[in-house]
Amino acid sequence: MRYLIGARDYSIMKPPKATSESVSRSMRSNRSSGTKPELALAKLLRKRLYRNGLPGNPDFIYPKKKLAVFVHGCFWHRCPRCKFPVPKSNTEYWRDKFSRNVKRDALAVKSLRKMGWRSMVVWEHDVKKDPRKAAKKIRSTGSEPPIA
Repeated sequence: MRYLIGARDYSIMKPPKATSESVSRSMRSNRSSGTKPELALAKLLRKRLYRNGLPGNPDFIYPKKKLAVFVHGCFWHRCPRCKFPVPKSNTEYWRDKFSRNVKRDALAVKSLRKMGWRSMVVWEHDVKKDPRKAAKKIRSTGSEPPIA
């Protein structure tokens, strides 16, 4: 399977079959939006999560300030601080999957920058540790004037 992001063409490896019913159930429960960290921040920021059509589909946007906020899961987006190991089974698939995620994230930030938007990444571990501090960081960044 292939898909385009911008002018780039990425090939997708088909996901491996789940090794058990519990693994299958666990993988089905992974969400692309509406995760616990996103919902915790949405409540504190008093903002809704919705599709916005911007590159990378930021979790929160501040249109007047031209700020896009991404809430990244440490495992899926390869947090540099947490350094989760690659799963031991189907390592080739997982390395490729994580590589695509990181490239897609970088491309989204680059595309937003070209459109005059600033972007900010909030990591899952920061929200879990202190959601109020993460929300405060977003609010303070949102108060700065947009990049010209």
